[in-house]
Amino acid sequence: MTKLDGTAKGGVIFQICRELKVPVRYIGVGEGIEDLQNFDPAMYVEAIFTK
Repeated sequence: MTKLDGTAKGGVIFQICRELKVPVRYIGVGEGIEDLQNFDPAMYVEAIFTK
C-alpha cells in the first residue's frame, strides 16, 4: 500500500485484501523507496483510534 498518510485513504486496503485474499506486506509513509516500512496491523489499528 502506498500513500499511507490518512486512515480514510488507507482504510480501503482491508476490503481489497479480503476480496483478493492477499496480504499487506509494506506501506509507504513518504515519497521515496526508503519510506517503505513493514506493515504492522496492530500499529495501524492503534493509529486509527488514537488520532
